[in-house]
Amino acid sequence: MSWFKRIKEGITTSTREKKETPEGLWYKCPGCKKIISSQEHADQMWVCPNCNYHERIGSEEYFQILFDDGKYTEINAGLTAGDPLKFVDTKKYIDRLKESQAKTGLKDSIRTAHGKVNGHKLMVAAMDFKFIGGSMGSVMGEKIARAIQCCIDKKMPLLLISKSGGARMMEAALSLMQMAKTSAMLTRLSDEKLPYISLLTDPTTGGVTASFAMLGDLNISEPGALIGFAGPRVVKETIGKDLPKGFQTAEFVLEKGFLDYIIDRRQLKANITRVLDFFKN
Repeated sequence: MSWFKRIKEGITTSTREKKETPEGLWYKCPGCKKIISSQEHADQMWVCPNCNYHERIGSEEYFQILFDDGKYTEINAGLTAGDPLKFVDTKKYIDRLKESQAKTGLKDSIRTAHGKVNGHKLMVAAMDFKFIGGSMGSVMGEKIARAIQCCIDKKMPLLLISKSGGARMMEAALSLMQMAKTSAMLTRLSDEKLPYISLLTDPTTGGVTASFAMLGDLNISEPGALIGFAGPRVVKETIGKDLPKGFQTAEFVLEKGFLDYIIDRRQLKANITRVLDFFKN
């Protein structure tokens, strides 16, 4: 950084160029455009205190919000996807996986962990959108299936937090098979009379919506989340009509009866605790 020194009549003054503000100190809300400190935003659980806009967060943030003292036991953390189809689009699928793993520090688009939520045992499966759009591949299906089996073995409820663009096209039919696989495992969970709570966050679309995301004993959502199968643009082009205002938002889906209720993230842990109390009794 260049700087200048002015000396006059024994007075020394240093003049420096304007300092750059370090990145990450401030957060500008995409909803209301208000700027707050990143620390205040994190303290509000990444929800804008002005307009209630819920910023996308990942599995680690949800684990810290939900589990007592932020302590949990992750299971099947080392599972990674193969490339049996040798798929190539703009790049090789195996290279895309390696790049995503290096960039995000994640092995795939979902993590599964169990711990205590205000004293209640709970398995939480949470997706990470930053890993190839939270897409559903064979690893996601396997980790959900194993998490459900763990719930059955340990007699604990399941909370599944969806945040996905849908099926992972690079795995073709292998991805679509996960819809049936996870749905069948949820039937086993139901047979054991163990609760399954599905939390749909922004966005929840495609094959995830068409399978396990909408099969909860309770289907709940965060405010403003995009929820649907095909995207609004595709739907509009298909039916050739303008879509209703707010189409495919959580509020619209709730109005049409596909959700039980919408919950502010800042109230999530307290609400899940009440739900677990209810099921336990």
